[in-house]
Amino acid sequence: MNGLLGLGKYLFAIPFAVFGIMHLMSASEMAAMAPFGGEIIVYITGIAHIAAAVSILIGKWDKLATTLLGVMLLLFIIPHAQALSENPMEMGNILKNIALAGGAWMYALHVSKDKSVID
Repeated sequence: MNGLLGLGKYLFAIPFAVFGIMHLMSASEMAAMAPFGGEIIVYITGIAHIAAAVSILIGKWDKLATTLLGVMLLLFIIPHAQALSENPMEMGNILKNIALAGGAWMYALHVSKDKSVID
């Protein structure tokens, strides 16, 4: 059973790597959703997603990375909440970001190995 549960870290990291790649590949299309900064902010968040995934996978600075990842995911709620009145389906994105932020912070508290930056 522990072998199966050990996959959790990888299953948690993979979507963030994919989200990051999608941000880098579709920055011009995603720029309209950014509340400021346009394509630049999309590239920055894409790189942040990939950096968090790599940090989780290799176990370096993973506490810092998952703490900041949780903050970023909660900030992503703002544009979705603004669009909620026009598109009720945005609630799914809001709930997804809340759940992933909670998972990131649980990882930071209970799973992270490298506590050199945040103890």
